[in-house]
This record gives sequence, structure tokens and C-alpha cells, in this order.
Amino acid sequence: MDPKHLDELVELEDSYWWHVAKRDLVMSLLDKHFAPPGRIVEGGIGSARNLLEFQEAGYHVTGYDVMQESVDHARQRGLEDCHVHDLHQPWPLEKESTRAVVLLDVLEHLADPVAVLKNAYEILEPGGGVVATVPAYKWLFGKWDEQLGHYRRYTANELREHAEAAGFTVTWQNRWNSFTLPAALAVRTWSKVFPKEAESTPEFPRVSTGMNQALLTAASVERSVMKRFGVPVGLSLVGVFTK
Repeated sequence: MDPKHLDELVELEDSYWWHVAKRDLVMSLLDKHFAPPGRIVEGGIGSARNLLEFQEAGYHVTGYDVMQESVDHARQRGLEDCHVHDLHQPWPLEKESTRAVVLLDVLEHLADPVAVLKNAYEILEPGGGVVATVPAYKWLFGKWDEQLGHYRRYTANELREHAEAAGFTVTWQNRWNSFTLPAALAVRTWSKVFPKEAESTPEFPRVSTGMNQALLTAASVERSVMKRFGVPVGLSLVGVFTK
């Protein structure tokens, strides 16, 4: 991650709709499948805002990131059990010591996501598991993904195959962020037609306070639909993998 992107996360993660909606979704899945108490490990901690939420919910939190800046920021926020670590390497925790692992928009950044999921599997207690989110639709892969260091965008089958190759049972999988798909299609189409005009540093588009609230409401409605029927389309995939 570019340190400038970390600065943007620090600025936005408390209130920006995408971060808040994803955090609410993940918290609901953790509560349903891997409720506290217990250890939760986040791979790729970013601004550490998620870890604060997990800690407040009653987990003992541990965080790993390849960026020293992210780890330093987490420790400044009082989260001492955060460390610089390459997720491809074995995780420095005892086997079966962890209730849950969260990998939120992380797997797409990894050269070997199956190896990383296997590392997560090793530290999880029986019945524990992973909550993961990834960007969807390979055909949307473009300059924005390249600038963010993405190796891939996922299909539903690919995410399932990676989880199962690491030994997990896919307990639940769905799509989310369906309501911004039309806007994303328009932006990606524009960037392909006018590539030079679209060149810029990747960042989250700023929205007004009213629009931010409207998007949060849309995400809340989507979560309700997701629980009952599932969501057939969406810019992201979310999965629950159980040991």
C-alpha cells in the first residue's frame, strides 16, 4: 500500500460509507459464525480501525501488516499486539490459538493467497474460521487495480477454490455492494475509452454527507436482503470459511 493511501484510510474509515458498511457486514458475520471471546487476527490492518471495533466487541486482537507505517499507527492507537509480518510466511502464533481471522480486501494483493489461507488455517481453533472480502468480476480489472497492487479480481468459483485448497469448508459466500455497480461500470467504461484522462492516483470518490448517508442506508437494506435471499450481483465477494 502506498503510504498516501494509508493517510486516506485514516481520514475516511470512521465515517465513509464503504468502510462503515463493510465493517458492519463483517461484524454481523463474526457475531453469527465466530462470536467472541477469543483471539481475532487481521491480516492487512490498514489504519487499524477494524481492530478497534473487534476489540470493543470482546476479542483479543492481533494484527499483521507488511507496512511499518500501519503497525506504528496501530500502536499509537493503543493496539500493541500488531507486527510487521509477511502473510506468506508462517504466522507467529500457536496452533489452534485463534477464534477468527479477517482478510478484508487482502487476498487480491497476494501472490499466493492459498498459502496465506493455509497459514490462517494452522492457527485457527477447530470450528474457527475466516471472514474474507475481495473485489469481484475479472472483466472489471483495470488501471485502478494495478495502481492498488492487485494481482486479480475474483470470481465466486475462484474464491471458493482458494478456500477449499487451504482446507476450509466454505460455510457461506455472497456478493455485496450491488447498488454502486452501475456507477462502477460507467467509470470503468470511461477509463477504457479515455485512458489518459482517467489516469490518477486511486482514491475513494468523495461524496456529500447526504449521499454518504443514502449509501449507508442502501448497504443496510442490502444486508437485510442478503440474509434472506442472497444478492446476485455486487462489486465485491464476501466469504465465511470454517475449519
